[in-house]
Amino acid sequence: MKILQISHGYNAPFLGVSNHYARMLASKGEVTTLYLSGDEDEAVRQQTEGGQVLFWQQDAKRLKGAKIGLISKLYKLIRDEQFDLVVCHRYKAIYMSAICQLLGLKFKQIGVIHGFGDFKRVARRAFLSLFKQRLLLLGVSNSVRDDIRHSMPAFPADKVQTLYNAIDVAEVESKQLDKKPARAFLGLDDEKFIIANVGRLHPDKDQATLIKAFARFNKQVANSQLVILGSGRLEQTLKTLASELAVQDKVIFLGQVADAVNYYKAFDLFALSSNKEPFGLVLLEAMVAKVPVVASDCGGASEVVADVGYLFEFADVPALSKAMFDAYSDDSQVLIERAYAKLHEQYSITATSQVMAERLLNNN
Repeated sequence: MKILQISHGYNAPFLGVSNHYARMLASKGEVTTLYLSGDEDEAVRQQTEGGQVLFWQQDAKRLKGAKIGLISKLYKLIRDEQFDLVVCHRYKAIYMSAICQLLGLKFKQIGVIHGFGDFKRVARRAFLSLFKQRLLLLGVSNSVRDDIRHSMPAFPADKVQTLYNAIDVAEVESKQLDKKPARAFLGLDDEKFIIANVGRLHPDKDQATLIKAFARFNKQVANSQLVILGSGRLEQTLKTLASELAVQDKVIFLGQVADAVNYYKAFDLFALSSNKEPFGLVLLEAMVAKVPVVASDCGGASEVVADVGYLFEFADVPALSKAMFDAYSDDSQVLIERAYAKLHEQYSITATSQVMAERLLNNN
C-alpha cells in the first residue's frame, strides 16, 4: 500500500503527530509526508519518519479558500504516485483530497480532526455529506469525536471514530533529565514543591484560574512555587494578577522553553487548567515523567486523567486549589503507576497502531 499523509505544517505538535502516524502505518506501507506550509527545512526532513518528505511552502495564513492551483498540484501527485490511502490532518487537507476524489481519483481517505468546532460551518457540513461512504473521520479524543457527530448528525456514526494521539514512551523517557539536573537547567530551587503548567498564555488555557488557585494553595503550603512554561499575549495580564494576589515571587514565568518535555521530572505536580483541550499531550508527557496530574474536567483532558489523576470543575478556583492540596497530601504512587500503565495501554505507538490496523483501516 502506498500512503500519503498531508499536514498543514510541521510546527508543534504536528511534526510529532506526523511521525506517530508514520509509525502507526509503517506495517501497511511506506508513508510519504507532505507539509503544506513552512519553508523547506533539511532538519525537519531528517526528523520526519517514513519515506519521502515534501514541502509545498504555502503561507499558512493564505491556505483558506478553494486554492484551485494547489488542488491541481495535489491531484497530479496522488495520480502520478498512485497512493492507495491519504491521511489528512485538519480540514484543509481533507477538503483538497476530497476534491481529488470528486475529480475521479480512487483512494481511501482518513481525515484527522485535532480540535473542536471544525464543522460549525454549514458549507463544510454540506460538502462532506457527499463523502459519507468514502471518508473516515478520526477525532483525537472521544470529546472531539462526539463534537463531530453532534455537528454532523447525518454523517454515519461508524464513519466518525476516535484515535488518540500517541506518545513514544521509551523515546520520551530516554530524553528526560532526572529531577535534580532538570531543576538546575530551569533554575528551580531543589527544596520547593513545584507545580507546573506548560502551554500558550491564552484565554483557552485559563492560567488565571490556575494562579488564583495557587494563591490559595500557597497559604497552606508556603514552600510551593508555580512555574509556567510558555508565551503569549496574556503574559503581562497574568503577571499583574500574580502581583495583585501577592504571589509574584512564587509564580515563575519561564517563557518558551525548547524541548520542555525533557525537564518534566523537575516538577512535583502538573496542572492543566484549559477549558478547550481537545486532547492534552502535555498530560501524557507528565505521566511519562511519573509526575501526578491535575486537569479540568472537560474535553480530551478529562479522558486522559480519568482514574489516574485529579479532576476539577473548569474555572472553579476552590476546586482546583483542593485538587492541588489533595495531590500534595496523598501518597500519589498508586495513581502514578496507574497512569504509567494507562500510557502503554491506550496512548503508546503499539496501542494506537493496533487500533488503526484492526478497527479502522479494515473498516474504511
